[in-house]
Amino acid sequence: MISEKAIVSPKAKIGNNVTIYPFVYIEDDVVVGDDCIIYPFVSLMNGTRIGKGNMIHQNTVLGAIPQDFNYRGEATLMIIGDNNIIRENVVINRATFTDGETRIGNNNFIMEGVHISHDVKIGNGCVLGYGTKIAGDCVFNNGVILSSNVVVNPGARIGTAAMVSSGCRISYDVPPFIVANDNPAKYGGLNSSVLTNHGVDEKIQKHIANAYRLIFHGHTSLFDAVNQVVDQVPDSVEIQDIVNFIRDTKLGVIGHERNN
Repeated sequence: MISEKAIVSPKAKIGNNVTIYPFVYIEDDVVVGDDCIIYPFVSLMNGTRIGKGNMIHQNTVLGAIPQDFNYRGEATLMIIGDNNIIRENVVINRATFTDGETRIGNNNFIMEGVHISHDVKIGNGCVLGYGTKIAGDCVFNNGVILSSNVVVNPGARIGTAAMVSSGCRISYDVPPFIVANDNPAKYGGLNSSVLTNHGVDEKIQKHIANAYRLIFHGHTSLFDAVNQVVDQVPDSVEIQDIVNFIRDTKLGVIGHERNN
């Protein structure tokens, strides 16, 4: 299943039932899991670790050297889980330092032209739209959706099942379960369709909406707003996710840039 026209290092570890098309380039320190399909002109660079059942399309570069002035040539990692679809012209950088890693989870759909920089952590079931650019050290929880041409600046976090609209520039954290839109990015309501698809009860969705009214329309500090959510909104796994996410913020939260 490996084309004679592919360049595959004999030191690379290739799993069972892997299809490697012509003109693929695979370096020494690479691991590819079972049942992957690697289309022509893909480059898998040193430090790349790929799980099972992934489909990697033309001209993608995985494990590229980080675009970080702190990188000194160490052997670092870029780790991808299982059953991801990575479309054409995607670039994913490996980590800057040996104690870090760039990590992509399972069942993600990464569309054409996406760039994921060093030390980014992406969960499971995310969709990254055309031409999206993600700077270093960002963290995405499960079920995040980015529309096309989104720019996520260094260190930003995006919470569970949040959606970012096309063309947004994200410089602050985006809390769970919301839609972010406009520039600068702001709260655009609940991501209701995704919550419904994930089986979140309508009553819980109302509680989430009430929590975000306190956070984004309460005319108080972010700290006080979170305390109000704890005191006034019935507890649930989703409310705990919101509270913990916001309490852990370092950059601040969209819509609260001047009011933390």
